[in-house]
Amino acid sequence: METYKGKFYRLIHPRPTIILGTICPNGRVNLMPASWNMPASEEPPTIAVSVYRETYTYECLKYHGEATINVPGVDMLDLTYMLGSCSGRDVDKVKEFNVELIESEKIKPPGIKNSLAIYEGRVIGTLPAGECDIFLFEILNVKVKEGVADEYGLKIEDNVNLLLHGSGRVFYLVYYKKYFAKKK
Repeated sequence: METYKGKFYRLIHPRPTIILGTICPNGRVNLMPASWNMPASEEPPTIAVSVYRETYTYECLKYHGEATINVPGVDMLDLTYMLGSCSGRDVDKVKEFNVELIESEKIKPPGIKNSLAIYEGRVIGTLPAGECDIFLFEILNVKVKEGVADEYGLKIEDNVNLLLHGSGRVFYLVYYKKYFAKKK
């Protein structure tokens, strides 16, 4: 083993990318990709997302403590990158990138129509972590695009695949062969 000289977190990338949909103080919907996310609890169903305190999304989450957690597919690669390349303070991202939204059932922020899955969540806590806060979202509703999931989760194939963020413009896809570990 040797000492790694790159950014520490790159050794645990690529990571699944989600797009947070929030309602902001100006009344607009803001969309921000985030790859620092994870399931945090089954009961209650909870997802954790790390958000840099200087972002507009952070301000929006503090203003209105609900968000959609949209799971983009490979067809949303360019959109996902573009959404992360500008600030919602300066740009109405929904209009600028012609994002089609759908109403949520349990919360106010809408979801992104072509997402593989949409989680509707409300903030139930935050944890400071350096320059970020980790937002804990209790999941109130989950919607999935018809035909893309089974009991193991997403049915990964050419047209149904997770975007895994490497760094910058670099994304990876999941290799879609299933491997089953041996039972004892």
